[in-house]
Amino acid sequence: MRKSIFIAAGLLFSISTQAQLLDMIKSTVKDKTGIDLNTPPATKGSTTTTTSTTTATPTKSSPANLGNLTSTQISSGLKEALSIGVTDGVKKLALTDGFLKNEAVKILMPEKLRKIDTTLRSIGMGSLADEGVKLLNRAAEDAVTEAAPIFTNAITSMTITDAKNILLGTDNAATNYLQGKTQSQLFTAFQPKVKASLGKVGADTVWKNLISKYNTFTGQSVTTDLNEYVTTETINGVFKMVADKESGIRNTPAMRTTSILQKVFGAQDNK
Repeated sequence: MRKSIFIAAGLLFSISTQAQLLDMIKSTVKDKTGIDLNTPPATKGSTTTTTSTTTATPTKSSPANLGNLTSTQISSGLKEALSIGVTDGVKKLALTDGFLKNEAVKILMPEKLRKIDTTLRSIGMGSLADEGVKLLNRAAEDAVTEAAPIFTNAITSMTITDAKNILLGTDNAATNYLQGKTQSQLFTAFQPKVKASLGKVGADTVWKNLISKYNTFTGQSVTTDLNEYVTTETINGVFKMVADKESGIRNTPAMRTTSILQKVFGAQDNK
């Protein structure tokens, strides 16, 4: 019996000593490494619930909510905006003084012929110079009525391959895209219309007289291709009007007069 008591006491002493040694080891590890061996490591896949004073930051979504729009819808909206811009622009430009009294699109004397204007005015023939400029604008106002179907065809056949970037681009991004893709084709198709209008309003005759008088007075031989010049300026004038309309549709919800415009351009309001 006494022997059993001694054996039991020895075991208790051994266990106690081991526990003290283990505590000393844990304390040393914590002091040296900062790792608390008393806290069991989280097992893989386990969930630890903690209370944090900071809230999780939600995933930031794109400011422009285009998620529900397809590229086809965006393309249709852009094309509709361009078509409306062409229709409205041509309607305004085709009026009498539509070009002449609109400083944003008024066709001035060709740059290479500006010296003709100065010379004619210096010899009291300013009225002839004014008539020349007026008839350039009258030719544009007459020819631009033929521009609508040419522009519309260009818009309809245009493939907008990067519709989302155009939608989220600058205020006239779609107009710039159209101009870059169709300028040369528009020029080729529109030039005969301008040539006819130059003859119709008498601009070609007046300019022949104007240049002839200048050449006689100065002894020079100035020539210019009025058809090319007026064609380019008329097309640029239409694009200017389209760009203004596009900007309006982008920035003024009231100008979005159809459901596709409301849906597409409404998505870019917070871009």
